[in-house]
Amino acid sequence: MLLTVGFKLMEMNRFMTAAGKLNRSARNAARRSRIRIVTALQRDHAATLNRGLRFLCLLLKPLFLRTTCGFVPSLFLSFWSAALLTEVASAAAAPVRVRLGTLAPKGSSSYKHVLAMGDKWKQSSGGSATLTIYADGTMGGEADMVRRMRIGQLQAGMLTAVGLSEIEPGVTGLQHLPMMFRSLEEVDYIGEKLRPTLEKRLLEKGFVVLFWGDAGWVRFFSKTPVLRPDDLKRTKLFSWAGNPAQVDIYKSAGFDPVPLETVDILPNLQTGLITAVPVPPFVALATQIDGPAPHMLELNWAPLVGATVVTKKTWDSIPAAAHPHLLKAAQEAGSLIKADNRRESSEAVEAMKKRGLKVHAVTPEIESEWRRATEAVYPKIRGGIVPADIFDEVARLLKDYRAAQEGAK
Repeated sequence: MLLTVGFKLMEMNRFMTAAGKLNRSARNAARRSRIRIVTALQRDHAATLNRGLRFLCLLLKPLFLRTTCGFVPSLFLSFWSAALLTEVASAAAAPVRVRLGTLAPKGSSSYKHVLAMGDKWKQSSGGSATLTIYADGTMGGEADMVRRMRIGQLQAGMLTAVGLSEIEPGVTGLQHLPMMFRSLEEVDYIGEKLRPTLEKRLLEKGFVVLFWGDAGWVRFFSKTPVLRPDDLKRTKLFSWAGNPAQVDIYKSAGFDPVPLETVDILPNLQTGLITAVPVPPFVALATQIDGPAPHMLELNWAPLVGATVVTKKTWDSIPAAAHPHLLKAAQEAGSLIKADNRRESSEAVEAMKKRGLKVHAVTPEIESEWRRATEAVYPKIRGGIVPADIFDEVARLLKDYRAAQEGAK
C-alpha cells in the first residue's frame, strides 16, 4: 500500500509543478504534508491512519483552492484523497480470519478453552484477528488438516504428535516412545527441554507454535481382556493412518496393525475391523469407545502429546503489536487444556466403570514384560519413526533426570 501511495504522491507533485502556481512556502507546506502522509501510513492502527489522512486532506485543500487553476486542483485532491482513504479503509475492514481444525469434540473442555482463546484474540487485537473452530474432525484427520493448512483452507490446527510429525518428524520424540516415560513429570521435563528445538524446526517449515499440551497416558481399550503383549498380538490393533513406518514396526514385533483415521475408530470397533485401540481414557469416554471395547489395560503406554500451531504466513499478517497478547491468551488456554485433560482422564475411568468398563491392573511382573517387549523394538523406532538425534537426546535427558531424582532422595 505504501508503494501505491508513493506513486500517487509523485503524480501530485508533477501536477503541482506543472501548474507553477504555488509559491515557495506552499511547496514547502506540500512537502511537509507528504512526509506526514507517509509517516501516518506507517502506523499500525488503521483508525489512526484514517484520522491522519482526513486531517491532511483538510490541510491541503485550501492550498489548491488558492491557485488560479480554480476547481481543477480541488477535484484532483478529492480524487487522490478518496483513493488513499479507500485503501486505508479496506485494510481496516479486513481482519485476519484464522480457521482452526481439531479432532476435539465440540463441547469438550478443550474446545471451550480454544473458543475462549478466540474471544480474547478478538478483544486484544481490536478485531484484527478472529478465530473460527472446526471441531469433531470435520476437516478430516490430522494429515488432512496439515494439508489444508499448507494450501490455505485452514490457517491453524490443534494437533497431536501424529499430525505435527507430518510437518516436523522430531515431534515424535515426545509421544512415539512406548514405555520410555515412567511418569508425567518426566514427560513435562523432556517437553520443556525439547520444545525450543522443535519450535525452531516448525518455524523453519512455516508454522508458529501457539501452545503445547498433552492428554495424559494412552491406555489400551479392547473387546477382550488384554494383559500381556501376547494378548495384544491376538487383536486387530488400531494404528494411525499415514504412518507406514509404525505399521512396519508393529508387524515386525508380531502385532496386527490396522491403519485408520481417528474419526474411523468407533465404527470400525463396532464392525470388528479393529478390536483394540490405544487412546487416553477421556477420549474413550467422549467417543464412547468403551461400548464396543469394554476392557482397559491400566498400563502407561505413552503420553498423548500435541500442540496448536498457526501458519507463519497467517501469523505475519496479524499486526505485530497484537502478537504478545495473542500468545498470552494461547498459553493460558494451553495450560487449562493440559490440566483438564489429565484430570478428566482419571475421572473418565471412574465414569466408564459405572457403565461396565473392566479395568485390568498391571503387576510389576507384567509391566516388566511389556517394558522388555518395547525396548526390543527401540532400535527400529530410532531413525525409523523418531529421528536418531531426538531419540538419543530423549534417552540422555531421561538418564540425567532420573540420576538427579535418585540423588535428591
